Amino acid sequence: MAGREITALSREKTIVLALAIQLFIAAFSSFLVVGLTSLYDPSAEGGEIAVGISGDEREKLARVAAETEGVDPTVYESRAAALSEFDNRNLNAVLHTRTVQTDRGTRIAVDVEVPADSLETTLIIVRVRELLLEFERQERRFRAESLEFSPVDMPDEQENTDDFTQYFNFTYTILLPLLLFLPPFISGSVVVDSVTEEIERGTLELLRVAPVSLTEIVDGKAIGMILIAPLQAILWLALLWLNGIAIANAGLLLLLVTAVATLTVAIGLFLGLVTGTRQKAQLLYSTLVLLLFGAAAVLPEHPASTAALLAVDSPTTLTVGHVAGLAVVAVIGFAAVRQYVDGLDPESL
Repeated sequence: MAGREITALSREKTIVLALAIQLFIAAFSSFLVVGLTSLYDPSAEGGEIAVGISGDEREKLARVAAETEGVDPTVYESRAAALSEFDNRNLNAVLHTRTVQTDRGTRIAVDVEVPADSLETTLIIVRVRELLLEFERQERRFRAESLEFSPVDMPDEQENTDDFTQYFNFTYTILLPLLLFLPPFISGSVVVDSVTEEIERGTLELLRVAPVSLTEIVDGKAIGMILIAPLQAILWLALLWLNGIAIANAGLLLLLVTAVATLTVAIGLFLGLVTGTRQKAQLLYSTLVLLLFGAAAVLPEHPASTAALLAVDSPTTLTVGHVAGLAVVAVIGFAAVRQYVDGLDPESL
């Protein structure tokens, strides 16, 4: 049954076109990044961010911040005072400076606090990064005469650094999630079409002539659509790699894609069986999936952020926990749909 569903995809012009679009996006990702990162430039939004500065080198960092465009600094005697203002949303970020003694002398460490997964987070990070880069440049110039070795040179042109950051941000926060989450969305949409067409055309009864139950028929349709999503993801990751874009933790990324595909397919199956009509089921499916993806913003970490952190090899315990949690939810959701199918009367479809 699963093989039949996958084979039938080659005759679906809509699906073939969707796959061709994804192939174009992945194969020409470098070209797209060059053209589209100019539209994805958080620093172009303008406006100032309010930052609180505390710690041993607060006065020095505050002077640099006052000279940095888009940054409004305020000095605090303690980190607790700055964090209190941050919690009250009077500050966009808190920078706490510390002097650290090492074998090579005294170094300055800066701990940065920014909002988690808010709409302004990207802009705040860009502004803070610019401030810290300028602070490092000034420290290098100030300490140049006392250095006993030559460190790696900082980029002379800020524009080059900004271009690289825009490329990095767009690739891992926009392009990669798009390629990973589009296949699961399509899988759910395809299973909606598959189930509703069987019901509308009356061919579901013909399938039941074979020695299989309704649950086994639904399982076959679901498994085929679930498996095709990680297979597409493997292709897109390979094409990104050929374009010179490094992708880490491919196994966890594929597990994430499979979990999301299982959820979307379960939703598609349920809506297809409940409504029995293609147009109504597709409308409900698209609306519900988009609402769920938007509602994921309330999670400690959005699935798109999870994919980006895994790809750049910077996963936290929370990141891995999100992947495992999605996998568990996907299994529970699919099991619930199977339970629903077990209780259906085939004659009622």
